Amino acid sequence: MSTVAQVFKETARRMTHDLRHRSWIQNALGKYYVGRDEKKARFQNWQEARQAAAEIKWDAVNHLDKYLEQFVSKIEARGTKVFWASTGQQACDYIVGVAKKHRVRSIVKSKAMTGEEIHLAQALEKSGVEVVETDLGEYIVQLREEAPYHIVFPAMHLTRHEISDLFNKKLGSAPTDSPEELTMIARRTLRKKYCAADMGISGANFAIAETGMISLTTNEGNGRLSTSLPRIHVALIGIEKVLPTLDDLALFLPMLATAGAAQAVSCYNTFIAGPRQEREPDGPDEFHVVLLDNGRTRLLADAEQRDTLHCIRCGGCLNVCPIYKNIGGHSYATTYMGPIGSVLTPHMRGLTEWKHLSFASSLCGACTEACPVKIDLHHHLLQNRRNAIRCKSPWWEKLIFQGFVTLMNHPLLYRLGVKLGWFGQKFHGLVKGTKLDPVYAWTQSRELPPLARNSFKDYWRRKQS
Repeated sequence: MSTVAQVFKETARRMTHDLRHRSWIQNALGKYYVGRDEKKARFQNWQEARQAAAEIKWDAVNHLDKYLEQFVSKIEARGTKVFWASTGQQACDYIVGVAKKHRVRSIVKSKAMTGEEIHLAQALEKSGVEVVETDLGEYIVQLREEAPYHIVFPAMHLTRHEISDLFNKKLGSAPTDSPEELTMIARRTLRKKYCAADMGISGANFAIAETGMISLTTNEGNGRLSTSLPRIHVALIGIEKVLPTLDDLALFLPMLATAGAAQAVSCYNTFIAGPRQEREPDGPDEFHVVLLDNGRTRLLADAEQRDTLHCIRCGGCLNVCPIYKNIGGHSYATTYMGPIGSVLTPHMRGLTEWKHLSFASSLCGACTEACPVKIDLHHHLLQNRRNAIRCKSPWWEKLIFQGFVTLMNHPLLYRLGVKLGWFGQKFHGLVKGTKLDPVYAWTQSRELPPLARNSFKDYWRRKQS
């Protein structure tokens, strides 16, 4: 078992025993379900909207070369500098290089999962630059020196009391239980950072090929401040974020808000098409777009799982996943958690080391039903499991699965296995709860169902005789 798998199992075990944490998360998500279903009902037909969104993303991803070239040509025509980054390291090196060239001392960063993916903030801080997260949830977890807990709600695992204690310790503010006062404490601190920043960094929810612009969605306005006040703006965008036309946003913006945050539409939807133009009163002097591959083209080449690139990072699959709701986001120890993370991470960071995530699923299909672009997530988890068995599995693991295949394909061996199962069950009863039990790992947290005294075949044979 890999080290990350061992850490995952230990963390997941600890979190499932934390009943306060589980209660808090499930209560928060219960309120989300009510709001989400209410907003879904406002669509003329939610299922047809999902189908339309899936078809648009299919067109975009399967013609990615064409739409990316169109996007780049349009946005470069307005003075934007575009950099193609094959790896996360290349993206970090380029952005650090821009910061050094312009003697950047402080950076304000809007929420960007791509930045988390390549550890951009750490690379910039290592070069001597201050990086401040401006999304409230991201800012809170940055102060705690931990990773986001959720794709959309980075600090959803924390109570207002914990946040108050954090602000008291880190910012010197007075203790308060008021969410409004806590928000104002963060706002007062961050406003000074906006005014002092030399560079702003953002991601993008969508990149529009037709018009050559990026679409940025936030609920706090921090995205607009981060991208318009500093003299340099850098947008780090996964290549799969492209959409063919501006009209597509009429569908995707409300779908993202509904599935992601149970809203009709997000508070701030900003379109950015280049640096400040002549006669424009605000905006950056320079605009850089970094198009990030980082394993995405490998996934694009896999026709079986290519539709995983349709993901719009709404986090809807996390919100319904029974595993995520019990073990939490930090247990996954990777940027993308939950069902989508369990599918993506093995592709991006290596199947051998991260295959355990695909087995951390109940395969209930709730994630597939929740996905607004109809990614067949639970089926992809099964495909990852199959690929993991084929790819550098331990000899004993291969032997077990081969033995299972042989057993299931030979009725005589299967019947013999059932008979032997009776003796195994008696032995299990004698050593249950000890490490001599061959199914000890299973029975630590669940009961082993007893074998029936008579099989259905035996029952039917007697009934027919």
